[in-house]
Amino acid sequence: MSDKPVTEMSFEESMRALEQVVGQLERGDVELDASISLYERGAELKKRCEEKLAEAEEKVAAITLGENGAAKGTTPVEGM
Repeated sequence: MSDKPVTEMSFEESMRALEQVVGQLERGDVELDASISLYERGAELKKRCEEKLAEAEEKVAAITLGENGAAKGTTPVEGM
């Protein structure tokens, strides 16, 4: 498992780390205390993935289309 802080992970890194956490928990080959730590890390990773997806959705929603239907730019999204 990576020691990289969750807040610095990309969406893809977060997803891979979350898949590893889930795999370890599903196998059940970790002690209880370690399972609790894994679960907490998994919750952080899930939240990070959700945040990154929301950011991407906002960026896609901000794309403006020109008269021919092609993307011509973006409009500012509040809070970014």
